This record gives sequence, C-alpha cells and structure tokens, in this order.
Amino acid sequence: MSQAEPLSAVFQRLIANYGPISLLHYMGESNARYYADKDPFGADGDFITAPEISQMFGELVGLWLADIWVRAGSPQPVHYVEMGPGRGTLARDALRSMKRVGLEPQVHFVEGSQALRALQAEAVPQAQWHHDLGSVPTDAPLLVVGNEFLDALPVRQLVKTAKGWRERMVDWAEDRFRPVAGEKPMDAAVPDALKDAPESTLLETCPGAAAVMHELAARLAAQGGAALLIDYGYAARQTGSTLQALRAHTRVDPFAMPGEADLTCLVDFAILAEIAAGEGATWQGTVTQGAFLRALGIEMRAAHLAAAAPHHAETIQRAKDRLINDDQMGTLFKVMGVTGPQWPQGAGF
Repeated sequence: MSQAEPLSAVFQRLIANYGPISLLHYMGESNARYYADKDPFGADGDFITAPEISQMFGELVGLWLADIWVRAGSPQPVHYVEMGPGRGTLARDALRSMKRVGLEPQVHFVEGSQALRALQAEAVPQAQWHHDLGSVPTDAPLLVVGNEFLDALPVRQLVKTAKGWRERMVDWAEDRFRPVAGEKPMDAAVPDALKDAPESTLLETCPGAAAVMHELAARLAAQGGAALLIDYGYAARQTGSTLQALRAHTRVDPFAMPGEADLTCLVDFAILAEIAAGEGATWQGTVTQGAFLRALGIEMRAAHLAAAAPHHAETIQRAKDRLINDDQMGTLFKVMGVTGPQWPQGAGF
C-alpha cells in the first residue's frame, strides 16, 4: 500500500473483496494513518490539548508527581514515563516544576509518530523514546502520565440485534462508509448484566486501553510508582456509541474521511479501575479534571501568574476557566490515579 493512496480507497477495495471490516480495524488504520506524519495539535491543527492551553496544567501534574514521590521516600533512580506526549509541552512544564523540589527523573516517551518525536526532542532533548511500555526500564519506580492517550485507541462496538449481539462493522454502500451489524454471534463477549439488554443497545470496549492498563498496573505493582491518566471519559459504566471525529477543531462524520480526521471515543475508566486492582496496583480514584486541578491549587497559581504579568491576566484567567469550568473541560475530562501498593494516597483523590 503506497502512502499516497487515500485510505478510503484501500478500505473500499478491502470491503469489495472480503466484506465489511470491523470498526476496530477501521478506527485503528485511520488513526495510524492520521498520526503517522503530522502534528495535529494546536490552533493550526485539528484539536488543542490541556498542556497547550496553559503551562499551569503541566506544572500541576509535575507537582502532583513530585509530592507523591517525596512522600514515598524520594526513591532514586526514578523514571518519568509519558504515553503519547504530544509536542512534549506537558513533559517540559512538569519536569520544570519537579526540578524545583529536587526530582530529576530519567525521561521516557512512548510515541510512534516520527513527526511528533522530532517536536518532542526540541522540547525535552534528554528523552528516550519507546514504541510501547515493554522497553521502558524495569529497575526503578515509574512516574507515568497519559494525557489524551487512551481516547485515540481503537474500540470494538457490539450492538444488540433481533438475532442477538453482533459486532458493529463498517461497510461501503451508496457511495459512503456506513456502520452495519456483522453476521457472527458475539453474545459470549457481553457482560452477563447486559446480555438481555433491549434491541439496539450498543456496547463499547477498548482492547488497547485494557492491554495498556494491564501492563501499566502490573509494572506499578512490581516496581512501585504512580500514574495519572487524564482523558475525556466516564467513571461509571454506560452504553451507547461515543465515536467522534475532529478535523480543524470541528466535529465531522467519523465515516466521511478515514485517515484525515482524529477518531476518538470516551474512555471507560470503570473497567480500567477494575483491571488495575486485578493486577495488584492501587486504584486511587477517578475524579473530574476540574476538581483535581482545583484541589492542586490552580486558582491560586492563576492569580499568582496574573499578578506577575498583569498584561496577560485575562488570558491566564481564560485558560484556567477552560481547564476547570463545568461547561468546558472541567467535567467531561476525568483524572484517574493508580499507584504501586506501597505508595501513599495522592493529592486530589
């Protein structure tokens, strides 16, 4: 497959030859193509993330990690690991605030995109890069951050039909991609509580997020450390499709242009908490981003920054509001804390 060939053409050929493809396949290939060779962040990109809105976000994440590290006895050496570090902005801000309290960890980035690795190297030159957590060192505690990392991992959707549960597939018909129910029974993959759900009930599962949490929690249980996972998602189990696509800061049809828009789904933090506990790690809690940042003192930090730079005061207040207000990122985004079993309770949970 040449990089120049549009992904829609590849999918159409695949469907013509072999029938509908799974939504998991469609979303996985689309995001792999989308992230492969571009910087999608910021005003000129397709979306903006919390670290790009204000330095306060990364600073407070860094202070949270530094605080829990100090209360765990300041172990040395220690590894800072960021999954999907974007442009490296969060890491740069977090490492700066960690350094103030004497925490200077070795830095590891889990990143597949060459374009983003180049930007990350400018922001954090001392970083080492990994394709997944597997090659991150096992010799010391881990301080892990994943901000808007899990939401881009492909999901499997199951839908209740008149014949029972089926996987949601993607077909090509009438000149467009459209979701359809597959032929193969999937009842065995559905939790008992939902087996008898009404027709048209839709269930999302994310095998990639589950796999990441299994590995991360097992590592924290074995090595010690703490992780913050920050993403838009839900803390109690729910049903329904959460698939959406963003292009140039605007929601678009997820089936309209595969590989050219960012496909995401809400993160199921409830199942991730169960997985973490099952691997022997401690689930610290899942709270809203607004509550978490308020508990860490973002309002005081904003006031301090505004007093130091009065000509930027309005911008600073706007950024703070965007991060914590209920009608912006404050409620939709959740923060989940996971630690090794011997580590203390983190602030804000």
